[in-house]
Amino acid sequence: MSFYESLLEQTAAERDHLLSAPIIRQAMSGDVKRESYVAFLGQAYHHVKHTVPLLMACGARLPERLEWLRSAVAEYIEEENGHEKWILDDIRVCGGDPDAVRQAAPNLPTELMVAYVYDRIARDNPVSFFGMVNVLEGTSVALASRAAGIIHDRLGLPAKAFSYLNSHGSLDLDHIELFKNLMNRLDDAADKAAVVHTARVVYRLYGDMFRSLPAPA
Repeated sequence: MSFYESLLEQTAAERDHLLSAPIIRQAMSGDVKRESYVAFLGQAYHHVKHTVPLLMACGARLPERLEWLRSAVAEYIEEENGHEKWILDDIRVCGGDPDAVRQAAPNLPTELMVAYVYDRIARDNPVSFFGMVNVLEGTSVALASRAAGIIHDRLGLPAKAFSYLNSHGSLDLDHIELFKNLMNRLDDAADKAAVVHTARVVYRLYGDMFRSLPAPA
């Protein structure tokens, strides 16, 4: 079994915790309201804006033996830069207030998720960051494009309201292949354990983020 396959197996329970969030199940069945979608985008903004800073923190702390991984981090930075602006644009198209979202505090699970990954990078192992990558990109591939289609059909929002979801649903398919290859090159047990542990915790916190959103009655 490759490490990537082992990672999926070892985090199955936590992934189920995320996917069983009531608001996700409701949205995928077509029970969705605009306020819930805008609230989701607001929380997405508050973690996506940290993607590049987290990548930079990770890359700066990687040891020389993982120079090949630092090169991949540099590619991620180039691709992820500015994605939080897409989210603000989506919020505006939905009739929300991007400035209010920017100035608001994130929900507690979102704040804890971001803080946890910064802490893991700084105090434990910078490779931990890839546990978060596993959660966010895997979830995007599983849900993003399908959810965008369902929400579009139900709410009649314009296509421009889904730039973040649609781009990540398709873009992350390529990222998942890159991620698989990177994870399967890891040969240190401590690095692998750091990725698994971080993924488990981030799945929990990301699931709690969805549970913090206003759900349809």
